[in-house]
Amino acid sequence: MPCERENANCFMTEGQTPELPADGPLAGMRLAVKDLFNVKGFPTGAGNPDFLRLAAPAERNAAAVDLLLGAGAEFAGKTVTDEFAYSISGRNAHYGAPLNGAASERLPGGSSSGSASAVSCGLAEIGLGTDTGGSTRCPASSCGLFGIRPTHGRGPLSGCLPLAPSFDTCGLLARDIGTLRAASNALYGEDKGTGPERPRIIFPEDALEALGEQAVETLRCSALLLRSFFGGSESGRLALVPLAVTAEAFRRLQAAEAWGSFGEFITRERPSLGPGVKERFEFAREAAGMDLAEPRRVRSGLIRHLDGLLGDDGVMVLPTLSGPSPSRDAEEEEIGRFRTRNLLTLSAGSLSGLPWVSLPLGESDGAPVGLSMVGPRGRDEWLLSLAEAFVENCF
Repeated sequence: MPCERENANCFMTEGQTPELPADGPLAGMRLAVKDLFNVKGFPTGAGNPDFLRLAAPAERNAAAVDLLLGAGAEFAGKTVTDEFAYSISGRNAHYGAPLNGAASERLPGGSSSGSASAVSCGLAEIGLGTDTGGSTRCPASSCGLFGIRPTHGRGPLSGCLPLAPSFDTCGLLARDIGTLRAASNALYGEDKGTGPERPRIIFPEDALEALGEQAVETLRCSALLLRSFFGGSESGRLALVPLAVTAEAFRRLQAAEAWGSFGEFITRERPSLGPGVKERFEFAREAAGMDLAEPRRVRSGLIRHLDGLLGDDGVMVLPTLSGPSPSRDAEEEEIGRFRTRNLLTLSAGSLSGLPWVSLPLGESDGAPVGLSMVGPRGRDEWLLSLAEAFVENCF
C-alpha cells in the first residue's frame, strides 16, 4: 500500500514547474528529482545543510529534468539524497532516512534514497537519481523497484552536481517496467544498434560466490525462469582478477574524483559530515595525491574483459545485492559491512560503464531483493526490451 506523504520524509521541496506540456509519453506521471539536479527556482543542496545554505536558486533546469518534463512528466519535488551522494545506505545524518515503501523497517538504500522512497510510497511514478557506485541499483533492489544505471555517457549530466565524473550516470526508478522503459526512452534516446531476441545468458561465478548462497538461492527461481525463457545459459566471470581488487581500484579512483568535486568546498567551509561520509572524504583527500596507474590498469582490463565476454548478444545475470538493506536502526559497522560486500559487484558495473537493470523479482526476510541484467555497452534500449519481455511473460 502507498504510504502517507507526511510520513515518507523523501521530499526536500515540493512544487510545480511552469509551462508543463499537456501531453507526451510521460503525461500524467509525477517526477521526483534527486537533490543533485538543478530545478529552476530551487537551490541544490546535495544532502548537506552547509552546502544548501550557500546555494542560490537554480536559474534553469538540469538537462535531464528538461528532457523528462518535455516528455510530459509533472515535477513532484526534489528529494533527499545521501550526503554528497557518497553512500549507498539511504541514511542521511542531517535529514534522516526516507521511508522504504516496500519494507518500512529497513533503510531505502542510497544515495538516490528520496527518489526511491517517493516512487515506492506511491508519491511519484518516476524517480530521477544518479548512479556512481550503485546509487540507483541499490535503492531499486532495497525498495522493490525497477531501476537502471545506463551506459556511462548516456543521459545528460549538465546541471547535475558531480561526484566522480568518470563514473557518474543519470539513473531512473519506477514501480513497473513499462514506465521505466518510457522514461528511459525520453532520457537516453535510442540505441545505435540492436541485438537478438534470444541473448546469451551468462551467470558470473565469481559474483555469485561473492554475493553469497542466500542471495543466489533467493533468486534461483527467477534466474532459472530467465534462462528457460531465453533458451539456455553459460558460465563466465565478472572479472579476471579477484573482485576485491576491482572494488579497491574503484574505491581509489572514485575517491580521487570525489575530492576533485567537493574537496575545495570541504577544505574552505569545513562542513558537518555524517558517519561514513566523513571517513570517505578523509580517504578522498589522500587518494587525490596517490599514484592511480594501477587502479586505471585494473579498470582498463575489466572493460576489455566484459566487452569481450558480452559481445553484441550477451546478458549477464546476477543478484543486485547480497540481500535486503540493513534495518533503519542498524549500527554504522553493519552498514559498512553491507557497503563493502556489495561494492564487490556493484563497482564492476561502475568501472566498466555498462548498462545495468535491476528487476524486483525476489524477497528475503520479508523484504525485496533485485535480480540484475547487465548488457553490452550502448545497448540500453535492447536490454530494457529483453527485461520487459521477460517480466511480462513470466510474472
